[in-house]
Amino acid sequence: MCGRFVQSASADDYARYFGADLVKTEHLDANYNVAPTDPVYAVAEHGGERILGSFGWGLVPHWSKDRKQAARFINARAETLIDKPAFRESFKGRRCIIPADGFYEWTKRGDLKIPHFIFVESHAPMALAGLWASWKDPETGEWEHTCSIVTTGPNQFMAPIHDRMPALLAEPAWDAWLDRDNSDVEQLRSFLHPPPETLLEIYEVSREVNSVRNNGPELLLPA
Repeated sequence: MCGRFVQSASADDYARYFGADLVKTEHLDANYNVAPTDPVYAVAEHGGERILGSFGWGLVPHWSKDRKQAARFINARAETLIDKPAFRESFKGRRCIIPADGFYEWTKRGDLKIPHFIFVESHAPMALAGLWASWKDPETGEWEHTCSIVTTGPNQFMAPIHDRMPALLAEPAWDAWLDRDNSDVEQLRSFLHPPPETLLEIYEVSREVNSVRNNGPELLLPA
């Protein structure tokens, strides 16, 4: 599972890093404690161009009557993408990359939940494999874009902490993952494996992270 993560860079910075041709989004404040249903940046392809836009975190399928289930669909299991109605169409043609400076995961210490920050050793943005969908609000008639983070089984680095982790896309996979005409299911699935253990670093952070009301760069300080 991935229930909280960090997006602290600007849209332009993420766009440059992920080779986006266009930035089509309102400004989002740096978010050091991204929570379900928050707006987030994501990179997707449209009309042959790679575009960075903003999406609500929590996928709302186009056939949904309302957005109430968005918080249930913040994550999509890699093993069942083609089987689940909520994710099947998005996996076939609406894939995205969700930038992240890192993500949080928790362990138990007695009765306490202890948060940890996991990030790439080089401090480069993570390319979280994502899915997106468009949903038309029946009340306003406006279209909303939402997304979900694909999760996979843990590597040996993450296994002692949690039995799931986000699927991180290696740079050589970005083009094929974003290509909306790519329907090679086996190839796409091959991208959704755990990253090398040596790629990641981890340290304990303040339990202030536990509350979504707390947000600021101090959350990333080692405890």
